[in-house]
Amino acid sequence: MTSPTTVPEGYMRDPQGRLVPINLVKPIDQERDRLVNELAPLALELHQRLAQFKAKVFGDVTAFVELSAEQYGVKRGGKKGNVTLHTFDGRYKLLIATSEAITFDERLQAAKELIDACAADWTDNSRDEVKIVIQETFRADKEGKLSVGRILGLRRWAITDPRWQEAMRAIGESIQVIGSKQYVRIYERIGETERYAAIPLDMVAV
Repeated sequence: MTSPTTVPEGYMRDPQGRLVPINLVKPIDQERDRLVNELAPLALELHQRLAQFKAKVFGDVTAFVELSAEQYGVKRGGKKGNVTLHTFDGRYKLLIATSEAITFDERLQAAKELIDACAADWTDNSRDEVKIVIQETFRADKEGKLSVGRILGLRRWAITDPRWQEAMRAIGESIQVIGSKQYVRIYERIGETERYAAIPLDMVAV
């Protein structure tokens, strides 16, 4: 029996795992297969190098921050915060930041009911603009996720209605941090200005 990773001489494996005599495969299909098989391993190699670079950055920066803290007799521990480092001449800037994943618990539903009550009083039957805004704010996407930005954005409105104020308190108390992710960005100063441009590390931005 032929193993999944072995293709006999003179054959090609199709997407269903079947062996097809190479003389039955069109030349353009053979060339496409050759091209992608040549480029895909290069992408995997770059991915591995980026992963190694990321691990080195986090490891080296953590060690440096701890070394710097020791200069003042401080021992760092627990969750690390954001860090920005510059070269001595200011040409490069390295930023490590933490992005938190936020969701809401059941108290968000109570907040929505209070907001709905406000909207019902503020609008008559001929005007539904506020209701539409609220519906869009609490509308879930295709994955069932709510827009954290839109919901938290409601708290910027200076509305004095006690029900609205209670709803904003419920939103604040319903926030749950379910995880965090650190990322690194490296910048280069633009000429002699005070502005910096990020050094792209993804193919889309290159």
